[in-house]
Amino acid sequence: MSRRTRYVLMNALVGLWFVVTGVVVIAHRFLPESGWLLIHLTLLGAASTAILIWSQHFADTLTRRAGPGGARALTGRLVAHTLGVVLVVVGVLSATSVIAIIGAAFVAVNALLHGILLAVQARGALPSRFAPLVRYYVAAAATFVVGATIGGLLSTGPAGETAARLVVAHVSLNLFGWIGLTVIGTAVLLWPTILHARIEPGADAGARHALPTLLVGLAILVAAAGFGVTVLVTVGLVVWLAGLARVGVHAVLQARAMPPGTFAGWSVGAGLLWVAGSAAWLAIGAATTTEWSVLLDRLDPLLIPFVAGFVVQVLVGALSFLLPVVVGGSPKASKVAAVELDRAAPFRVVVVNGGLLLFLLPVPSVAKVLLSLLVFGVLVAFLVLAVRAVVLSRRARRAEGDAPDLSRAVSLGAPGRAAEPRRSRTGLVAAAIGVLMFTVTAGIAVDPAAAGIGTAAVTDVAATGETTRVTVEVEGMRFTPDVIEVPRGDRLVIELHNTGVDVHDLTIENGARTERIAVGGTATLDVGVIGADLEGWCSVAGHRQMGMVLDIVATGDGPAPSPEPTPTDDAGGAHSAHDSSAAEPDGDPVDLDLMREYDDDVDVRDATLAPASDETVHRVDLTVTEQVAEVAPGVTQTLWTFGGTAPGPVLRGRIGDVFEITLTNDGSIGHSIDFHAGALAPAEPMRTIQPGQSLVYRFTAERAGIWMYHCSTMPMSSHIANGMFGAVIIDPPDLAPVDREYVLVQSEYYLGPEGGEVDAAKIAREEPDLVVFNGAANQYRSDPLPASVGERVRVWVLDAGPSRSSSFHVIGGQFDTVWLEGDYRLRPGAGGSQALGLFAAQGGFVELAFPEAGDYPFVSHIMVDAERGAAGLFRVAP
Repeated sequence: MSRRTRYVLMNALVGLWFVVTGVVVIAHRFLPESGWLLIHLTLLGAASTAILIWSQHFADTLTRRAGPGGARALTGRLVAHTLGVVLVVVGVLSATSVIAIIGAAFVAVNALLHGILLAVQARGALPSRFAPLVRYYVAAAATFVVGATIGGLLSTGPAGETAARLVVAHVSLNLFGWIGLTVIGTAVLLWPTILHARIEPGADAGARHALPTLLVGLAILVAAAGFGVTVLVTVGLVVWLAGLARVGVHAVLQARAMPPGTFAGWSVGAGLLWVAGSAAWLAIGAATTTEWSVLLDRLDPLLIPFVAGFVVQVLVGALSFLLPVVVGGSPKASKVAAVELDRAAPFRVVVVNGGLLLFLLPVPSVAKVLLSLLVFGVLVAFLVLAVRAVVLSRRARRAEGDAPDLSRAVSLGAPGRAAEPRRSRTGLVAAAIGVLMFTVTAGIAVDPAAAGIGTAAVTDVAATGETTRVTVEVEGMRFTPDVIEVPRGDRLVIELHNTGVDVHDLTIENGARTERIAVGGTATLDVGVIGADLEGWCSVAGHRQMGMVLDIVATGDGPAPSPEPTPTDDAGGAHSAHDSSAAEPDGDPVDLDLMREYDDDVDVRDATLAPASDETVHRVDLTVTEQVAEVAPGVTQTLWTFGGTAPGPVLRGRIGDVFEITLTNDGSIGHSIDFHAGALAPAEPMRTIQPGQSLVYRFTAERAGIWMYHCSTMPMSSHIANGMFGAVIIDPPDLAPVDREYVLVQSEYYLGPEGGEVDAAKIAREEPDLVVFNGAANQYRSDPLPASVGERVRVWVLDAGPSRSSSFHVIGGQFDTVWLEGDYRLRPGAGGSQALGLFAAQGGFVELAFPEAGDYPFVSHIMVDAERGAAGLFRVAP
């Protein structure tokens, strides 16, 4: 196999990882751990594969000798790395820590071998001014060994501060070590080569002096995680940035002498700026907190600029320069490939970097989605251009007779700058800016209120021309300050800092509002000219009822007109009394008719309970999603769910079993989970996690019962009422076999508008619209539960609430066995029972045998609730 073909195949593996990443981007809503997948497929898959390939290529060039084992050894390392990555992904997605640890071991050992072979190669290097740059690759491999080992430890599910500290060390070593050191060492020579600039006289000395500084910075970062001192994270990053600056000063001088003129130059240069900005941002974030959980939250915004802005841009930029060199084979073929990979360069660079910058600004969430898709599409275009470049260069070689000399393929020489396209670069930049503006405008058009457009500020007052600026923070479920005095006629601008532990927003009754703000985020809201008192609140379901309101008080003389009534004003004057529970949600009202039948295509929740498995360790992935569900005939609501259904999946086991639950928040606000079946301190396993985050909740079942699990994020009533609950059944040791087992979970719905979310005001008034079994009103009336005469039937019942009690009764049946809250209240004998009474969060089971064929209704004998939908049928066959 020729060297040219071998390089094409090796880099095709990098492209394959990008393709897999693209599939995950498209299907991420339907995949578990999608956020983790996107990051690791890009960094551990595509970027690390490229590092293994090109660090060996540059080491061969710098040392003027082939590495030990040559191409076969490199191919073996690529195979081992790919296998390791696949095992890590399989282990994480299946929640099998053993597989993930084995995969991490493959990756770590392979990186260690890679570093050792490079070190051996460097020791035997021929004299060369830049041969010491190979030390960057050796050092990078060493940091990756430690980083991958920590990644394996994270797969075992540590929790709390320990997990946060491990994640910080893992991220620091892999991002700033493995990838950062490799890129910095390579850029010393690759950057001026791309620019066709003269290498600065002190560049080699600067690189030698920078490496120890960079390594000291990484060591401080690891020490920070080890000793639990967050301020050391800032110190470590500052030292690391100092090392980067030692190399960067020469890169800046080279760019001034020969500004970038190709996609490769612009892309690599932009990537280096993104890594410096990311490190500085994290350093500032670490300096302002002593809580590791908060620091971990502040890592999330870093990942977007680091992965897309730095890693992917540097990777596609470097490959755009290097691929023509190694696949060309002749000056003409290389030139053809270079021109193809440089196609629409200004447009692509402006869209990617402008799109990332706009994404980080407080634009509406719809605009963020559109921007991310636009940036992703432009980055993926590199794969198409790379394939075309290879094909076109081969055609050029065939036209030339396929020149055999490939010595240039292992040099740092370049085919020369790509020919300029006819379309002016100014026009391409203008087109890129236009596309970005259109994308943001489209996002604003879909959700104008999120951008503050269409708000109705009070303007029929003489404007003073002055602006009052106020900073508002969050403490628990309160805005602080919660009263803002503004001189009448001033424009009010509020800067909202989400210093709470959950997602929040701020909505003003005149229509001005922010988007939802993640923990640690900030938004600026222009309320408009103030001419009258206004009320503001957080519009996240239930937060207003928990007290997240503020008052804007107009002070001073002058006209004080009342604002026009808004959909949130109460006709009875509740606003003037600041009755936050009086406001009803916007939207079409539901058409509730419980005598209506469900359509034939509606899925009825299967109430059949499967027996406990023989497993003693139950590993379950629960992903929080937002689903539109039919909760009564013709009535839909947007529910927050565990695992896509409300109630969530029923878990079953025996005393002594271990349950390991991986909770992933793929919703739009913070959520948590509380298992009544486990007994442990709640602070860490039951903590609220933000969208995109995960936690592992591990407990041992020590007592029998039908236990509730639910979201414990405040306001708890809203989260439970909107679908976030389920049942865990731990069998009593003496549980007798029966012919059929069913499970019924009673809950309440406080309906918002059609297709909307829970109405927290109704919860506060304790006015449920529906009381249901297994998530939908009367579903077992049209689709009865089957049984036969003489069969013994066990019905497990859990009252999930959040507020109503239950009195489970089978009309025409009598219970001969009652088991309530962990103990038998009745066993077969002369006595019987007519109802199983449960308060909210209590559960048990009843057993009975039906004496004759027919339909036996079951209800909650709190009859108003039976009439609200807590009813169904047993259909008993002869």
